[in-house]
Amino acid sequence: MNTTAIPLQKVSDQLPRRKQARRNGRSVATSTLDEVHEALGAMPLRRDLLIEHLHALNDRHGQLRSDHIAALAQLLKLSQVEVYEVASFYHHFDVVREDAQGGFAAAPKLTVRVCNGLSCELAGAQDLLAKLPKLLGAEVRVLEAPCVGRCEQAPVAVVHQRAVPRADGATVQALVEKDQRHDALPDALDMTAYQAQGGYRLLRDCHAGTRDVESVIKTMEDSGLRGLGGAGFPAGRKWRIVRAEAAPRLMAVNIDEGEPGTFKDRHYLERDPHRFIEGMLVAAWAVGIDRIFVYLRDEYHGCRALLERELAALRADPPVAGLPEIELRRGAGAYICGEESAMIESIEGKRGMPRLRPPYVAQVGLFGRPTLEHNFETLFWVRDIVERGPQWFASHGRHGRHGLRSFSVSGRVREPGVKLAPAGITLRELVDEYCGGLPEGHELYGYLPGGASGGILPASMADIPLDFDTLQPHGCFIGSAAVMVLSKSAGHVDRAVDAARNLMRFFEDESCGQCTPCRAGTTKTRALIESDRWDTALLAELSQVMRDASICGLGQAAPNPVDCVVRYFPHELGAK
Repeated sequence: MNTTAIPLQKVSDQLPRRKQARRNGRSVATSTLDEVHEALGAMPLRRDLLIEHLHALNDRHGQLRSDHIAALAQLLKLSQVEVYEVASFYHHFDVVREDAQGGFAAAPKLTVRVCNGLSCELAGAQDLLAKLPKLLGAEVRVLEAPCVGRCEQAPVAVVHQRAVPRADGATVQALVEKDQRHDALPDALDMTAYQAQGGYRLLRDCHAGTRDVESVIKTMEDSGLRGLGGAGFPAGRKWRIVRAEAAPRLMAVNIDEGEPGTFKDRHYLERDPHRFIEGMLVAAWAVGIDRIFVYLRDEYHGCRALLERELAALRADPPVAGLPEIELRRGAGAYICGEESAMIESIEGKRGMPRLRPPYVAQVGLFGRPTLEHNFETLFWVRDIVERGPQWFASHGRHGRHGLRSFSVSGRVREPGVKLAPAGITLRELVDEYCGGLPEGHELYGYLPGGASGGILPASMADIPLDFDTLQPHGCFIGSAAVMVLSKSAGHVDRAVDAARNLMRFFEDESCGQCTPCRAGTTKTRALIESDRWDTALLAELSQVMRDASICGLGQAAPNPVDCVVRYFPHELGAK
Protein backbone atom coordinates (compact mmCIF):
# COMPACT_ATOMS: atom_id res chain seq x y z
CA MET A 1 0.00 0.00 0.00
CA ASN A 2 1.37 3.41 -1.00
CA THR A 3 1.15 6.08 1.69
CA THR A 4 2.66 9.46 2.17
CA ALA A 5 4.78 9.77 5.31
CA ILE A 6 4.19 13.00 7.21
CA PRO A 7 7.33 14.26 8.98
CA LEU A 8 6.96 14.44 12.75
CA GLN A 9 8.03 18.06 12.73
CA LYS A 10 5.19 18.93 10.35
CA VAL A 11 2.67 17.24 12.64
CA SER A 12 3.92 19.17 15.65
CA ASP A 13 3.76 22.42 13.69
CA GLN A 14 0.03 21.83 13.14
CA LEU A 15 -0.74 21.41 16.85
CA PRO A 16 -1.94 24.40 18.88
CA ARG A 17 0.74 26.05 20.97
CA ARG A 18 0.47 25.60 24.73
CA LYS A 19 2.34 27.15 27.54
CA GLN A 20 5.16 24.89 28.73
CA ALA A 21 3.87 22.85 31.67
CA ARG A 22 5.75 23.08 34.91
CA ARG A 23 7.54 19.85 35.62
CA ASN A 24 5.62 19.21 38.82
CA GLY A 25 2.27 20.69 37.86
CA ARG A 26 2.32 23.69 40.19
CA SER A 27 4.54 26.52 41.26
CA VAL A 28 6.32 26.19 44.58
CA ALA A 29 6.89 29.16 46.84
CA THR A 30 10.44 29.87 47.94
CA SER A 31 9.31 29.80 51.57
CA THR A 32 7.91 26.29 51.08
CA LEU A 33 11.16 25.10 49.55
CA ASP A 34 12.98 26.59 52.52
CA GLU A 35 10.70 24.66 54.93
CA VAL A 36 11.47 21.40 53.13
CA HIS A 37 15.21 22.10 53.12
CA GLU A 38 15.04 22.85 56.84
CA ALA A 39 13.24 19.57 57.56
CA LEU A 40 15.66 17.48 55.48
CA GLY A 41 18.76 19.04 56.99
CA ALA A 42 21.93 17.48 55.60
CA MET A 43 20.13 14.47 54.12
CA PRO A 44 21.18 13.89 50.49
CA LEU A 45 18.59 14.53 47.80
CA ARG A 46 18.43 10.98 46.43
CA ARG A 47 15.45 9.18 44.93
CA ASP A 48 15.95 6.11 47.12
CA LEU A 49 15.74 8.31 50.24
CA LEU A 50 12.22 9.52 49.39
CA ILE A 51 10.61 7.73 52.35
CA GLU A 52 13.25 9.11 54.72
CA HIS A 53 12.50 12.59 53.34
CA LEU A 54 8.79 12.07 53.89
CA HIS A 55 9.45 10.97 57.47
CA ALA A 56 11.50 14.11 58.08
CA LEU A 57 8.65 16.31 56.87
CA ASN A 58 5.95 14.35 58.67
CA ASP A 59 7.93 14.39 61.94
CA ARG A 60 8.57 18.12 61.75
CA HIS A 61 5.10 19.30 60.73
CA GLY A 62 2.89 16.49 62.05
CA GLN A 63 1.56 15.93 58.54
CA LEU A 64 2.50 15.92 54.86
CA ARG A 65 1.05 19.02 53.25
CA SER A 66 0.47 18.97 49.51
CA ASP A 67 2.67 22.06 49.02
CA HIS A 68 5.53 20.29 50.82
CA ILE A 69 5.00 17.27 48.57
CA ALA A 70 5.22 19.57 45.53
CA ALA A 71 8.40 21.16 46.85
CA LEU A 72 9.99 17.79 47.59
CA ALA A 73 9.09 16.57 44.13
CA GLN A 74 10.80 19.62 42.63
CA LEU A 75 13.95 19.09 44.70
CA LEU A 76 14.15 15.41 43.73
CA LYS A 77 13.22 16.11 40.10
CA LEU A 78 10.23 13.80 40.35
CA SER A 79 6.59 14.26 39.42
CA GLN A 80 4.20 15.14 42.20
CA VAL A 81 2.24 12.00 41.37
CA GLU A 82 5.27 9.84 42.07
CA VAL A 83 5.86 11.43 45.45
CA TYR A 84 2.17 11.47 46.34
CA GLU A 85 1.61 7.80 45.50
CA VAL A 86 4.46 6.83 47.83
CA ALA A 87 3.31 9.13 50.64
CA SER A 88 -0.29 7.90 50.46
CA PHE A 89 0.70 4.22 50.41
CA TYR A 90 2.07 4.13 53.97
CA HIS A 91 -0.13 4.31 57.08
CA HIS A 92 2.18 6.54 59.11
CA PHE A 93 2.10 9.51 56.72
CA ASP A 94 -0.74 12.01 57.16
CA VAL A 95 -1.29 13.56 53.73
CA VAL A 96 -3.41 16.73 53.72
CA ARG A 97 -4.55 18.99 50.89
CA GLU A 98 -5.36 22.70 50.84
CA ASP A 99 -8.86 23.76 51.77
CA ALA A 100 -11.00 26.05 49.61
CA GLN A 101 -9.15 29.11 50.93
CA GLY A 102 -5.73 27.64 50.14
CA GLY A 103 -4.86 26.87 53.75
CA PHE A 104 -4.22 23.66 55.63
CA ALA A 105 -5.98 22.15 58.61
CA ALA A 106 -3.78 22.14 61.69
CA ALA A 107 -2.09 18.89 62.53
CA PRO A 108 -3.45 17.11 65.61
CA LYS A 109 -1.76 18.22 68.80
CA LEU A 110 -0.99 14.59 69.59
CA THR A 111 -1.94 11.17 68.24
CA VAL A 112 -2.54 8.14 70.44
CA ARG A 113 -2.78 4.78 68.73
CA VAL A 114 -4.31 1.70 70.33
CA CYS A 115 -3.32 -1.68 68.96
CA ASN A 116 -6.28 -3.68 67.66
CA GLY A 117 -4.30 -6.89 67.07
CA LEU A 118 -5.76 -10.15 68.30
CA SER A 119 -3.74 -10.35 71.53
CA CYS A 120 -4.60 -6.76 72.41
CA GLU A 121 -8.25 -7.35 71.56
CA LEU A 122 -8.28 -10.33 73.93
CA ALA A 123 -6.82 -8.04 76.62
CA GLY A 124 -9.49 -5.34 76.28
CA ALA A 125 -8.19 -2.97 73.59
CA GLN A 126 -11.69 -2.13 72.33
CA ASP A 127 -12.76 -0.95 75.78
CA LEU A 128 -9.65 1.22 75.96
CA LEU A 129 -10.40 2.69 72.55
CA ALA A 130 -13.90 3.60 73.68
CA LYS A 131 -12.68 5.35 76.85
CA LEU A 132 -9.70 7.34 75.60
CA PRO A 133 -11.43 10.04 73.49
CA LYS A 134 -13.40 11.24 76.52
CA LEU A 135 -10.37 11.08 78.81
CA LEU A 136 -7.95 12.85 76.46
CA GLY A 137 -10.16 15.53 74.95
CA ALA A 138 -10.74 16.78 71.43
CA GLU A 139 -7.17 17.97 70.82
CA VAL A 140 -5.78 14.43 71.02
CA ARG A 141 -6.50 12.15 68.10
CA VAL A 142 -7.18 8.51 69.06
CA LEU A 143 -6.76 5.89 66.35
CA GLU A 144 -6.90 2.13 66.02
CA ALA A 145 -3.61 0.68 64.86
CA PRO A 146 -2.63 -2.74 63.55
CA CYS A 147 -0.31 -4.90 65.65
CA VAL A 148 2.58 -2.82 67.03
CA GLY A 149 4.84 -5.75 67.90
CA ARG A 150 4.34 -5.80 71.68
CA CYS A 151 1.77 -8.57 72.03
CA GLU A 152 3.25 -9.84 75.30
CA GLN A 153 2.40 -6.44 76.83
CA ALA A 154 -1.25 -6.33 75.71
CA PRO A 155 -3.15 -4.13 75.57
CA VAL A 156 -0.72 -1.61 74.08
CA ALA A 157 -1.18 2.07 73.29
CA VAL A 158 1.34 4.35 71.61
CA VAL A 159 1.47 8.02 72.65
CA HIS A 160 3.05 9.57 69.54
CA GLN A 161 6.23 7.44 69.57
CA ARG A 162 6.07 6.13 73.14
CA ALA A 163 4.77 2.61 73.64
CA VAL A 164 2.56 2.08 76.69
CA PRO A 165 2.60 -1.57 77.79
CA ARG A 166 -0.47 -3.01 79.55
CA ALA A 167 -2.15 0.30 78.93
CA ASP A 168 -5.15 1.63 80.79
CA GLY A 169 -6.91 4.97 80.60
CA ALA A 170 -5.17 6.49 83.61
CA THR A 171 -1.66 5.58 82.42
CA VAL A 172 -2.23 6.94 78.93
CA GLN A 173 -3.84 10.11 80.28
CA ALA A 174 -0.90 10.74 82.60
CA LEU A 175 1.63 10.39 79.76
CA VAL A 176 -0.40 12.73 77.56
CA GLU A 177 -0.64 15.36 80.31
CA LYS A 178 3.12 15.16 80.89
CA ASP A 179 3.75 15.25 77.12
CA GLN A 180 5.91 12.12 77.34
CA ARG A 181 5.83 11.10 73.72
CA HIS A 182 9.17 9.44 72.91
CA ASP A 183 10.46 5.96 73.74
CA ALA A 184 13.46 5.67 76.00
CA LEU A 185 16.54 3.84 74.78
CA PRO A 186 16.39 0.13 75.65
CA ASP A 187 18.83 -1.02 78.30
CA ALA A 188 20.91 -3.04 75.84
CA LEU A 189 24.46 -4.36 75.79
CA ASP A 190 26.54 -1.62 74.16
CA MET A 191 29.58 -2.13 71.94
CA THR A 192 32.11 -1.91 74.78
CA ALA A 193 30.29 -4.47 76.91
CA TYR A 194 29.73 -6.74 73.92
CA GLN A 195 33.43 -6.79 73.03
CA ALA A 196 34.33 -7.46 76.66
CA GLN A 197 32.32 -10.69 76.31
CA GLY A 198 34.22 -11.82 73.23
CA GLY A 199 32.17 -9.90 70.69
CA TYR A 200 33.63 -9.30 67.21
CA ARG A 201 36.36 -11.90 67.78
CA LEU A 202 34.69 -14.10 65.16
CA LEU A 203 34.56 -11.23 62.68
CA ARG A 204 38.26 -10.50 63.29
CA ASP A 205 39.10 -14.17 62.70
CA CYS A 206 37.21 -14.12 59.43
CA HIS A 207 38.98 -11.02 58.14
CA ALA A 208 42.37 -12.24 59.36
CA GLY A 209 42.06 -15.50 57.47
CA THR A 210 41.85 -17.68 60.59
CA ARG A 211 38.51 -18.84 59.20
CA ASP A 212 37.87 -19.27 55.50
CA VAL A 213 34.67 -18.58 53.60
CA GLU A 214 33.97 -22.19 52.62
CA SER A 215 34.23 -23.51 56.17
CA VAL A 216 31.91 -20.82 57.52
CA ILE A 217 29.28 -21.39 54.83
CA LYS A 218 29.56 -25.16 55.36
CA THR A 219 29.02 -24.64 59.10
CA MET A 220 25.87 -22.68 58.39
CA GLU A 221 24.61 -25.38 56.03
CA ASP A 222 25.36 -28.21 58.47
CA SER A 223 23.59 -26.43 61.34
CA GLY A 224 20.28 -26.65 59.52
CA LEU A 225 19.46 -23.01 60.33
CA ARG A 226 16.56 -21.84 58.21
CA GLY A 227 15.31 -18.32 57.66
CA LEU A 228 13.45 -17.23 60.79
CA GLY A 229 11.31 -14.54 59.23
CA GLY A 230 8.72 -17.08 58.14
CA ALA A 231 9.77 -18.57 54.80
CA GLY A 232 12.29 -21.00 56.27
CA PHE A 233 14.78 -21.08 53.39
CA PRO A 234 18.12 -22.66 54.49
CA ALA A 235 20.46 -19.81 55.46
CA GLY A 236 23.73 -21.41 54.37
CA ARG A 237 22.33 -22.33 50.97
CA LYS A 238 21.17 -18.75 50.48
CA TRP A 239 24.71 -17.48 51.22
CA ARG A 240 26.14 -19.85 48.62
CA ILE A 241 23.57 -18.89 45.98
CA VAL A 242 24.14 -15.14 46.34
CA ARG A 243 27.93 -15.51 46.52
CA ALA A 244 27.83 -17.24 43.12
CA GLU A 245 26.19 -14.16 41.55
CA ALA A 246 28.23 -11.38 39.94
CA ALA A 247 29.45 -8.50 42.12
CA PRO A 248 28.59 -5.95 43.37
CA ARG A 249 26.24 -7.71 45.80
CA LEU A 250 24.03 -6.04 48.40
CA MET A 251 22.29 -7.13 51.60
CA ALA A 252 18.82 -6.25 52.89
CA VAL A 253 17.97 -7.03 56.52
CA ASN A 254 14.31 -7.34 57.43
CA ILE A 255 13.32 -6.08 60.89
CA ASP A 256 9.85 -5.01 59.79
CA GLU A 257 8.24 -7.75 61.93
CA GLY A 258 4.67 -6.81 61.12
CA GLU A 259 3.08 -10.27 61.49
CA PRO A 260 0.49 -9.96 64.29
CA GLY A 261 1.70 -11.91 67.30
CA THR A 262 5.42 -11.51 66.47
CA PHE A 263 7.87 -9.59 68.64
CA LYS A 264 10.98 -11.81 68.91
CA ASP A 265 13.21 -9.54 66.81
CA ARG A 266 12.42 -6.55 68.99
CA HIS A 267 13.05 -8.64 72.10
CA TYR A 268 16.57 -9.62 71.01
CA LEU A 269 17.40 -6.23 69.51
CA GLU A 270 16.52 -4.44 72.77
CA ARG A 271 18.99 -6.64 74.64
CA ASP A 272 21.95 -7.57 72.42
CA PRO A 273 22.10 -5.55 69.17
CA HIS A 274 25.76 -6.26 68.41
CA ARG A 275 25.22 -10.03 68.26
CA PHE A 276 22.95 -9.32 65.31
CA ILE A 277 25.36 -6.75 63.83
CA GLU A 278 28.29 -9.17 64.04
CA GLY A 279 26.24 -11.93 62.41
CA MET A 280 25.29 -9.50 59.66
CA LEU A 281 28.93 -8.52 59.07
CA VAL A 282 30.08 -12.15 59.02
CA ALA A 283 27.43 -12.89 56.40
CA ALA A 284 28.56 -9.84 54.43
CA TRP A 285 32.17 -11.07 54.55
CA ALA A 286 31.26 -14.62 53.49
CA VAL A 287 29.05 -13.56 50.60
CA GLY A 288 31.10 -10.55 49.47
CA ILE A 289 28.60 -7.79 50.23
CA ASP A 290 29.43 -4.19 49.30
CA ARG A 291 26.59 -2.41 51.12
CA ILE A 292 23.96 -3.28 53.72
CA PHE A 293 20.47 -1.84 54.19
CA VAL A 294 18.71 -2.49 57.51
CA TYR A 295 14.92 -2.01 57.28
CA LEU A 296 13.39 -1.41 60.73
CA ARG A 297 9.66 -1.08 61.34
CA ASP A 298 8.58 2.42 62.29
CA GLU A 299 6.81 1.28 65.47
CA TYR A 300 10.17 0.40 67.07
CA HIS A 301 11.20 3.95 67.90
CA GLY A 302 13.46 3.09 70.83
CA CYS A 303 15.16 0.37 68.81
CA ARG A 304 15.84 2.83 66.01
CA ALA A 305 17.59 5.22 68.38
CA LEU A 306 19.54 2.30 69.83
CA LEU A 307 20.69 1.07 66.43
CA GLU A 308 21.65 4.58 65.35
CA ARG A 309 23.81 4.92 68.47
CA GLU A 310 25.48 1.53 68.17
CA LEU A 311 26.09 1.78 64.43
CA ALA A 312 27.72 5.16 65.05
CA ALA A 313 29.95 3.52 67.69
CA LEU A 314 30.83 0.78 65.19
CA ARG A 315 31.82 3.31 62.54
CA ALA A 316 33.87 5.32 65.03
CA ASP A 317 35.88 2.30 66.17
CA PRO A 318 35.46 -0.54 63.65
CA PRO A 319 36.68 -3.96 64.82
CA VAL A 320 38.16 -4.60 61.35
CA ALA A 321 39.05 -2.45 58.38
CA GLY A 322 36.95 -2.27 55.27
CA LEU A 323 33.48 -2.77 56.71
CA PRO A 324 30.63 -2.41 54.20
CA GLU A 325 28.53 0.71 54.48
CA ILE A 326 25.43 0.15 56.61
CA GLU A 327 22.29 2.23 56.05
CA LEU A 328 19.40 2.14 58.50
CA ARG A 329 16.06 2.62 56.78
CA ARG A 330 12.77 3.39 58.49
CA GLY A 331 9.55 1.65 57.58
CA ALA A 332 6.34 3.65 57.50
CA GLY A 333 3.60 1.33 58.65
CA ALA A 334 2.99 -1.26 55.92
CA TYR A 335 2.72 -4.96 56.80
CA ILE A 336 3.33 -5.91 53.18
CA CYS A 337 6.91 -4.62 53.48
CA GLY A 338 7.73 -7.73 55.49
CA GLU A 339 7.63 -9.53 52.13
CA GLU A 340 11.19 -9.46 50.83
CA SER A 341 10.62 -7.88 47.42
CA ALA A 342 8.14 -5.33 48.82
CA MET A 343 10.77 -4.39 51.40
CA ILE A 344 13.30 -3.91 48.62
CA GLU A 345 10.89 -1.64 46.76
CA SER A 346 10.44 0.38 49.95
CA ILE A 347 14.19 0.68 50.51
CA GLU A 348 14.41 2.05 46.97
CA GLY A 349 11.93 4.76 48.02
CA LYS A 350 8.85 3.30 46.34
CA ARG A 351 5.50 1.87 47.33
CA GLY A 352 5.90 -1.54 48.95
CA MET A 353 4.54 -3.58 46.06
CA PRO A 354 5.75 -7.21 45.85
CA ARG A 355 7.58 -8.10 42.65
CA LEU A 356 6.72 -10.93 40.32
CA ARG A 357 9.19 -13.83 40.32
CA PRO A 358 11.43 -14.81 38.65
CA PRO A 359 13.89 -13.17 38.80
CA TYR A 360 14.47 -13.74 42.51
CA VAL A 361 16.05 -11.13 44.76
CA ALA A 362 19.18 -13.27 45.03
CA GLN A 363 19.67 -12.53 41.33
CA VAL A 364 18.00 -9.14 40.82
CA GLY A 365 17.27 -7.41 44.10
CA LEU A 366 18.14 -3.96 45.44
CA PHE A 367 18.92 -1.52 42.64
CA GLY A 368 19.02 -4.46 40.24
CA ARG A 369 21.91 -6.18 42.03
CA PRO A 370 22.12 -9.68 43.57
CA THR A 371 20.86 -9.28 47.12
CA LEU A 372 21.20 -11.38 50.26
CA GLU A 373 17.96 -10.87 52.17
CA HIS A 374 17.73 -12.02 55.79
CA ASN A 375 15.49 -11.70 58.80
CA PHE A 376 17.02 -10.18 61.94
CA GLU A 377 16.89 -13.37 64.04
CA THR A 378 18.56 -15.50 61.37
CA LEU A 379 21.63 -13.27 61.60
CA PHE A 380 21.38 -13.12 65.40
CA TRP A 381 22.34 -16.83 65.60
CA VAL A 382 25.31 -16.71 63.21
CA ARG A 383 27.95 -16.01 65.86
CA ASP A 384 26.80 -18.80 68.18
CA ILE A 385 26.56 -21.34 65.35
CA VAL A 386 29.98 -20.59 63.87
CA GLU A 387 31.76 -20.35 67.23
CA ARG A 388 30.09 -23.38 68.83
CA GLY A 389 29.84 -25.48 65.71
CA PRO A 390 26.84 -26.70 63.70
CA GLN A 391 26.08 -29.58 66.07
CA TRP A 392 25.42 -27.17 68.93
CA PHE A 393 22.39 -25.77 67.13
CA ALA A 394 21.28 -28.99 65.47
CA SER A 395 21.49 -30.98 68.73
CA HIS A 396 18.45 -29.20 70.16
CA GLY A 397 14.96 -30.34 69.29
CA ARG A 398 12.09 -32.62 70.22
CA HIS A 399 9.93 -35.17 68.49
CA GLY A 400 12.46 -35.77 65.73
CA ARG A 401 13.02 -32.11 64.93
CA HIS A 402 16.31 -30.21 65.15
CA GLY A 403 17.34 -26.72 66.21
CA LEU A 404 16.03 -23.92 68.41
CA ARG A 405 13.01 -21.69 67.88
CA SER A 406 12.19 -18.32 69.41
CA PHE A 407 8.46 -18.44 70.04
CA SER A 408 6.61 -15.15 70.52
CA VAL A 409 3.86 -16.28 72.90
CA SER A 410 0.86 -14.10 73.75
CA GLY A 411 -2.80 -14.43 74.59
CA ARG A 412 -4.15 -16.52 77.45
CA VAL A 413 -0.98 -17.61 79.23
CA ARG A 414 0.39 -16.64 82.62
CA GLU A 415 3.84 -15.65 81.37
CA PRO A 416 3.78 -14.34 77.78
CA GLY A 417 7.00 -13.36 76.03
CA VAL A 418 9.78 -14.73 73.84
CA LYS A 419 10.50 -18.35 74.72
CA LEU A 420 13.65 -19.99 73.32
CA ALA A 421 12.63 -23.62 73.08
CA PRO A 422 13.54 -26.77 71.13
CA ALA A 423 12.21 -27.02 67.62
CA GLY A 424 9.37 -29.51 67.53
CA ILE A 425 8.03 -28.70 70.98
CA THR A 426 4.24 -28.97 71.13
CA LEU A 427 1.89 -26.18 72.08
CA ARG A 428 0.90 -27.99 75.25
CA GLU A 429 4.55 -28.45 76.26
CA LEU A 430 5.39 -24.84 75.38
CA VAL A 431 2.58 -23.43 77.52
CA ASP A 432 3.15 -25.72 80.49
CA GLU A 433 6.98 -25.67 80.59
CA TYR A 434 7.80 -22.15 79.39
CA CYS A 435 4.71 -19.98 79.99
CA GLY A 436 3.54 -20.99 83.46
CA GLY A 437 0.38 -22.57 82.11
CA LEU A 438 -2.94 -20.86 81.53
CA PRO A 439 -4.49 -18.33 83.94
CA GLU A 440 -6.53 -19.65 86.83
CA GLY A 441 -9.91 -20.92 85.70
CA HIS A 442 -8.97 -21.04 81.99
CA GLU A 443 -8.89 -24.09 79.75
CA LEU A 444 -7.12 -24.31 76.40
CA TYR A 445 -9.57 -23.78 73.54
CA GLY A 446 -7.39 -23.16 70.50
CA TYR A 447 -4.22 -21.54 69.28
CA LEU A 448 -2.57 -19.80 66.35
CA PRO A 449 0.80 -21.50 65.70
CA GLY A 450 2.18 -18.95 63.22
CA GLY A 451 0.69 -15.51 63.70
CA ALA A 452 -2.20 -14.06 61.73
CA SER A 453 -1.52 -16.03 58.56
CA GLY A 454 -0.54 -19.37 60.14
CA GLY A 455 -4.06 -20.67 60.75
CA ILE A 456 -6.01 -21.64 63.89
CA LEU A 457 -6.05 -25.07 65.54
CA PRO A 458 -8.26 -26.48 68.32
CA ALA A 459 -7.05 -27.67 71.71
CA SER A 460 -7.44 -31.27 70.55
CA MET A 461 -4.47 -30.65 68.21
CA ALA A 462 -2.15 -29.14 70.81
CA ASP A 463 0.31 -32.06 70.60
CA ILE A 464 1.54 -31.44 67.05
CA PRO A 465 5.28 -30.61 66.92
CA LEU A 466 5.76 -26.91 66.18
CA ASP A 467 8.33 -26.55 63.41
CA PHE A 468 8.77 -26.00 59.71
CA ASP A 469 6.88 -28.58 57.62
CA THR A 470 4.96 -30.18 60.53
CA LEU A 471 1.82 -28.04 60.37
CA GLN A 472 1.18 -27.89 56.61
CA PRO A 473 -0.77 -31.18 56.55
CA HIS A 474 -3.23 -29.52 58.91
CA GLY A 475 -3.64 -26.36 56.81
CA CYS A 476 -1.32 -24.26 59.00
CA PHE A 477 2.33 -23.23 59.19
CA ILE A 478 4.74 -21.97 61.83
CA GLY A 479 5.91 -18.87 59.95
CA SER A 480 7.74 -16.61 62.39
CA ALA A 481 6.67 -18.79 65.36
CA ALA A 482 4.14 -16.31 66.71
CA VAL A 483 1.89 -18.34 69.03
CA MET A 484 -1.38 -16.82 70.25
CA VAL A 485 -3.37 -18.84 72.78
CA LEU A 486 -7.17 -18.90 73.03
CA SER A 487 -9.03 -20.21 76.06
CA LYS A 488 -12.42 -20.84 77.52
CA SER A 489 -13.49 -20.13 81.07
CA ALA A 490 -16.72 -19.84 83.02
CA GLY A 491 -19.04 -17.75 80.91
CA HIS A 492 -16.57 -16.90 78.14
CA VAL A 493 -14.93 -18.49 75.09
CA ASP A 494 -12.31 -16.88 72.82
CA ARG A 495 -14.16 -17.92 69.68
CA ALA A 496 -12.17 -18.80 66.58
CA VAL A 497 -14.86 -17.03 64.53
CA ASP A 498 -14.06 -13.74 66.25
CA ALA A 499 -10.32 -14.32 65.84
CA ALA A 500 -10.79 -14.93 62.10
CA ARG A 501 -12.80 -11.70 61.78
CA ASN A 502 -10.07 -9.74 63.54
CA LEU A 503 -7.39 -11.22 61.28
CA MET A 504 -9.33 -10.75 58.05
CA ARG A 505 -9.92 -7.07 58.86
CA PHE A 506 -6.16 -6.82 59.25
CA PHE A 507 -5.46 -8.49 55.90
CA GLU A 508 -8.02 -6.31 54.13
CA ASP A 509 -6.43 -3.18 55.54
CA GLU A 510 -2.87 -4.30 54.78
CA SER A 511 -3.32 -5.64 51.25
CA CYS A 512 -1.20 -3.50 48.97
CA GLY A 513 -3.94 -3.58 46.32
CA GLN A 514 -1.65 -4.60 43.46
CA CYS A 515 -3.45 -7.83 42.52
CA THR A 516 -7.21 -8.36 42.32
CA PRO A 517 -7.37 -11.77 44.03
CA CYS A 518 -5.89 -10.31 47.23
CA ARG A 519 -7.38 -6.82 47.05
CA ALA A 520 -10.93 -7.95 46.28
CA GLY A 521 -10.61 -11.33 47.98
CA THR A 522 -9.77 -9.99 51.42
CA THR A 523 -12.60 -7.46 51.23
CA LYS A 524 -15.14 -10.03 50.06
CA THR A 525 -14.03 -12.61 52.62
CA ARG A 526 -14.22 -10.08 55.44
CA ALA A 527 -17.76 -9.15 54.40
CA LEU A 528 -18.87 -12.78 54.12
CA ILE A 529 -17.65 -13.78 57.57
CA GLU A 530 -19.31 -10.83 59.29
CA SER A 531 -22.54 -12.78 58.87
CA ASP A 532 -23.65 -15.15 61.62
CA ARG A 533 -23.99 -17.93 59.08
CA TRP A 534 -21.19 -18.42 56.59
CA ASP A 535 -21.55 -19.43 52.96
CA THR A 536 -18.84 -22.06 53.26
CA ALA A 537 -19.01 -23.13 49.61
CA LEU A 538 -18.45 -19.58 48.39
CA LEU A 539 -15.68 -19.02 50.96
CA ALA A 540 -13.92 -22.18 49.79
CA GLU A 541 -14.07 -21.06 46.17
CA LEU A 542 -12.79 -17.61 47.09
CA SER A 543 -9.99 -19.13 49.17
CA GLN A 544 -8.81 -21.26 46.25
CA VAL A 545 -8.72 -18.29 43.89
CA MET A 546 -6.70 -16.22 46.40
CA ARG A 547 -4.22 -19.05 46.94
CA ASP A 548 -3.78 -19.76 43.24
CA ALA A 549 -3.67 -16.25 41.83
CA SER A 550 -2.32 -13.80 44.45
CA ILE A 551 1.13 -12.41 43.70
CA CYS A 552 2.58 -12.82 47.20
CA GLY A 553 2.15 -14.61 50.49
CA LEU A 554 -0.31 -12.12 51.96
CA GLY A 555 -3.11 -13.05 49.58
CA GLN A 556 -2.08 -16.68 49.46
CA ALA A 557 -2.16 -17.12 53.26
CA ALA A 558 -4.96 -14.71 54.19
CA PRO A 559 -7.68 -17.41 53.85
CA ASN A 560 -5.96 -19.69 56.39
CA PRO A 561 -7.83 -18.48 59.52
CA VAL A 562 -11.21 -18.72 57.76
CA ASP A 563 -10.48 -22.15 56.28
CA CYS A 564 -9.40 -23.38 59.73
CA VAL A 565 -12.62 -22.17 61.34
CA VAL A 566 -14.66 -24.08 58.76
CA ARG A 567 -12.50 -27.18 59.18
CA TYR A 568 -11.91 -27.29 62.93
CA PHE A 569 -14.58 -25.10 64.56
CA PRO A 570 -17.78 -25.84 62.61
CA HIS A 571 -19.77 -25.79 65.85
CA GLU A 572 -19.22 -22.03 66.05
CA LEU A 573 -20.77 -21.27 62.68
CA GLY A 574 -24.28 -19.99 62.93
CA ALA A 575 -23.94 -19.29 66.65
CA LYS A 576 -24.70 -15.80 67.88
